[in-house]
Amino acid sequence: MSHRPFKIRLYTEFARVGMALGSDKRLEILDLLAQGPRYVDALAAEMEMSVANISQHLQVLRNAKLVESEREGTRVLYRLTDESVLKLWLALRGVAEDHLPEVRQLRAQQLIDGVDEEMARSALDSALSTGEVVLIDVRPRIEYQAGHISGALSVPVDELPQRLASLPRDKTIVAYCRGEYCLFADEAVALLLQNGFDAIRLEGGWPEWRAEGRPRG
Repeated sequence: MSHRPFKIRLYTEFARVGMALGSDKRLEILDLLAQGPRYVDALAAEMEMSVANISQHLQVLRNAKLVESEREGTRVLYRLTDESVLKLWLALRGVAEDHLPEVRQLRAQQLIDGVDEEMARSALDSALSTGEVVLIDVRPRIEYQAGHISGALSVPVDELPQRLASLPRDKTIVAYCRGEYCLFADEAVALLLQNGFDAIRLEGGWPEWRAEGRPRG
């Protein structure tokens, strides 16, 4: 008995996911949805694209069952289908990091002088429990509200200059943001260091923490 019909149908289904991932815009959408649910117009504004164009990309992702949606009045809210989609995105990114030197070069080009150290995610829980650090989430507040690391304070990076006086100077400030390639935490740490704080960014960010099943707030 020939197995070809079965194999053809099977790999055609697998290819639906591969084709959905074959767009830089759709990968960026997945990265944003890894932070929390988003309305279509919010995604369009973040990515500086038209609502119609974003909607087309979301339809491709939804057809591949990578995102799901719900209507709230006249607006549609999108989210990742489940945690496996987040892990798929991080795995794809990890393969690119390992095999494409261009990825590492691009990240190196964005490094801010003096911000070259990270606290390992595995070390954060013990540091928080001893009270030696203060953890700040420097993503937009809406992302913090959708989910954040347990014990983190919401201090969006654009509010940080006005909130420096509220942060303790006798503890290390640990900042995190959207993940390895988000620059919000780097910018926050640079500002804190310039103002005399002991500060460091967290290894990775919210998506990596979430994918590992670590404590959430």
